Amino acid sequence: MSNGLDARRFVRGQHSGVLSTVSQRVEGFPFGSVAPFVTDASGCPVILISTLAEHTKNLAADPRCSLIVQPYSPDMQTVGRATVIGRAAPLPDKDALGPRYLRFHPQAEAYFAMHDFQFWRIEPVRVRWIGGFGRIHWVEPEDFLLGGSALPEASILAHMNADHADALAALCRQGHGVEAEPAAVEMIGIDPDGFDVRAGERGLRFEFPEPALDAAAARAALVRRMQA
Repeated sequence: MSNGLDARRFVRGQHSGVLSTVSQRVEGFPFGSVAPFVTDASGCPVILISTLAEHTKNLAADPRCSLIVQPYSPDMQTVGRATVIGRAAPLPDKDALGPRYLRFHPQAEAYFAMHDFQFWRIEPVRVRWIGGFGRIHWVEPEDFLLGGSALPEASILAHMNADHADALAALCRQGHGVEAEPAAVEMIGIDPDGFDVRAGERGLRFEFPEPALDAAAARAALVRRMQA
């Protein structure tokens, strides 16, 4: 695998990071804040923030920012991490990405309903990818981002959850060792690199061997995964 693919898949598997913006209140200094996010089809992180928030005011004045993504570990130096350095811009259509964001962050439903919250997408200019000991790389945006995706996410999720709950439960058991009744299992997202399932209170990530850019490719990848 390429470092760009590895880094993108890693970021897709996380859903919270620390956003650093250029402070306007304390001029020139970095301002860090917790930022839940999802990725769009290309792999760009998308955050939901209020116009009243300090980091939103910072981004409105200077779009340069970075998002560090790293899962918790007792030894934080030993786990993978990625820093997405880029420029953030508001998305004009709040509702287009709303259902996807709320499937991953259902607790944000009240915020999403407020008029002063909107989505901002971070367009990478460079990514610092640390995949483990000795795996330290700079990744260019053309290697990190994925173009040409046309996955009908909503229809795929509806079909899988309505007709294949048993198979999803089996995947959770075989892929992650998580036991869950089919009624407690739900596919909550699919992207070209894989799909996400919520089993009870746990979120589980399943990756495709190679990117699936359309419905036919995604169906084939899902069938292979379930048959395995």
